[in-house]
Amino acid sequence: MSGEIFYNVRVAAHIPVLLNRVLEILGDVSGATILDATFGAGGYSREILRRGAKVIAFDRDPSIAPFADALKKQYPDQFTFINDKFSNIISHITYHISHIIFDVGVSSMQLDTPERGFSWRFDAPLDMRMEMDGGGETAAEMIEDLAEADLTRILRDYGCVKEARAIARSLKAAPPKTTFELRDAVFDPRERANAFQALRIAVNDELGELSRALDAVPALLAPGGICACITFHSLEHRIVKQKFLDWTAELGDPRLPQADGQRREFQLLRPRRPDAAEIAANPRARSSCLRAVRKIDKVEANKEEIL
Repeated sequence: MSGEIFYNVRVAAHIPVLLNRVLEILGDVSGATILDATFGAGGYSREILRRGAKVIAFDRDPSIAPFADALKKQYPDQFTFINDKFSNIISHITYHISHIIFDVGVSSMQLDTPERGFSWRFDAPLDMRMEMDGGGETAAEMIEDLAEADLTRILRDYGCVKEARAIARSLKAAPPKTTFELRDAVFDPRERANAFQALRIAVNDELGELSRALDAVPALLAPGGICACITFHSLEHRIVKQKFLDWTAELGDPRLPQADGQRREFQLLRPRRPDAAEIAANPRARSSCLRAVRKIDKVEANKEEIL
């Protein structure tokens, strides 16, 4: 279509992280309706569809359209794709979902597509937008527009960059236009990954998007349903962990009778991490963590109390 840009993304480059662990947690999904909030190349959706579930998939990146189209052709009655941010889930879905999956952060496809500007391994325009031509500032524009103090805060808070102030000063003195210019401005090679991560998070408001999307889960998830989140760095880990702890906390004095609205709404499940075999096959899985909660079925909980 006119005005749309689709980059040459490769499905083979994307290996779903902790896929077997996710499938293990979800169990039998035949006939269920599952929300894949981060479609990517469709690795999770494809396996879930094969098991007889319906899938509603979200992704803010329009370049993955060929993968979504292929699944729609294969599973026309089971698969629906929505090209939007997962923070907007609640505006598209107004009914209960059996299970919800989040695979947070940047995908292998985005990192490995040079012209996207996510990686210092390729010389390309410094873009980093997940929506590409969908509006919003590129990383290069953001660096130029921000005050030095704000840029320092982003590098420090989102990337734990030790020399954040000095690097911010260097970036403001000669704002980079390409990934290599940004790479060379980060004078400590050990800080490059952290600096790129920090700017990418800021450009895409990744932490705000995650927090807003999780806020929609309690209303969307059906009783007995599971929300599974795969995260990759401490900032994501912290947001998911805190949300889940808030949902699973006991309210009021547990020794006293409680109204339904005061009871704990979710059960916290054991976190899962990749084993050595998965890390060897997919090194990017190394830092990943799968956290999950199950929404308590209050009817079943009341039966247990009566018994």
